[in-house]
Amino acid sequence: MDDDARPAEAPDGAEGDLGGAESAEVRRRRALRRARADAERDEGLAARLAQQWAALRDERERRLTPAPITPGRSNFTRAQVPWGVDLAAAWSWRFLVIVAAGAVVAWTLGYFAVVVLPLAVALLISALVVPVVDLLQRVGLPRGLAALLVVLGTLALVGSLLTFATQQVANGATDLAEQTVAGLGEIRTWLKEGPLNASDTQINDYLDQAQQAIRAQSDGGELTARITEVGTAVGHVFAGFFIVLFSFYFFLADGERIWAWIVRLTPRAARAHVDGSGRVAWISLTQFVRATVIVAAVDALGIALGAAVLQVPFVLAIGVLVFLGAFVPMIGATIAGSVAVLVALVDQGTVTALLMLGVIILVQQVEGHVLQPFLMGRWVSVHPLGVIVAIAAGVLVAGIAGALVAVPLAAAVNAVVQHLAASTVVGDDPVEALEDDYEVTGEQPVATQEDA
Repeated sequence: MDDDARPAEAPDGAEGDLGGAESAEVRRRRALRRARADAERDEGLAARLAQQWAALRDERERRLTPAPITPGRSNFTRAQVPWGVDLAAAWSWRFLVIVAAGAVVAWTLGYFAVVVLPLAVALLISALVVPVVDLLQRVGLPRGLAALLVVLGTLALVGSLLTFATQQVANGATDLAEQTVAGLGEIRTWLKEGPLNASDTQINDYLDQAQQAIRAQSDGGELTARITEVGTAVGHVFAGFFIVLFSFYFFLADGERIWAWIVRLTPRAARAHVDGSGRVAWISLTQFVRATVIVAAVDALGIALGAAVLQVPFVLAIGVLVFLGAFVPMIGATIAGSVAVLVALVDQGTVTALLMLGVIILVQQVEGHVLQPFLMGRWVSVHPLGVIVAIAAGVLVAGIAGALVAVPLAAAVNAVVQHLAASTVVGDDPVEALEDDYEVTGEQPVATQEDA
């Protein structure tokens, strides 16, 4: 093979240039790798620095922020007591509040008794005769004129009854006084000859002691005080009479307007309940007065007829007294009828007095077993036990006047409670009403559930 066919050998400088180019490329790549590694290292260092800085910042904020205070159990939470004690305490303070409010109302009414009692009497009389005013108005008379005629007619009726009774008492007072003296003489004889065997000296000593007691009260100024009290009472009676008279007329003439004015004094949201409660109470009061008048008329008629049959004097006066006393239910007619027993005892002796007492007991039995359950139980829906409790409370609070007002007040309150609590009709039987409530709610009495 000749020399022209051999490949041309590269000169020494060209071979060095290729090696230099390759080494430069390697160096460039190495530099890129080193730069990339440095950049990654710098990024990792920056990230670590950022994390460390964030941790330092959080630690600094944690140290600067105060630690939260964990509160203990509040003192205003419900006391941790047994459920029964909690319930008893809740009932107790509510009961005390109700009793305190009732005491304040009772004290206020007692303080203004000179005004309140005549208003109550006028309201009771108005409830009795308001149907007559309504009838006259339907006939065509103006209500004011009808009310005036009814007021005058009521005064004439009451005045005539009192006049006849007073005349009868006045006509027979002399005979009764003589019989009373004779009766006292019989008592004196009984003291001497009876089981006591009292001597004249002892009897006279008792009489002297009574006279000295009366004289001591007179000398000590107590008699003057009694006279002053009587004068004050008479003044209150006259003032009360005129309050009753004017209130009676205006209740009949403008009763609706007066009631509308009272309702408008209450909050708007409560006016419907107040109006409904007032009208239910008025219905109950009207029914109570009508039932009381019927019972009083029966008592007065029965006792007066018994007195007439036994020929006891003052028959009409006894009948009027029993009629007025019967407005205190259950006991009023009995107390008033005891006057008839005393008159019979003085006039005709022990046997007639016992017979008169039997008549009163018979009339009271008819009232207690026939009239009271039928009239008071159905019309007013007040249990006899409630009547007795109301009378006792009325006597303790305001004496005879309290006994007169207590029962109609209890009847009105009972009707209002029934109206607001159960929406029952006044006069419903409580057992039947309870059965109706069970039928409406679909429940059963406890006894029935236990039996089932």
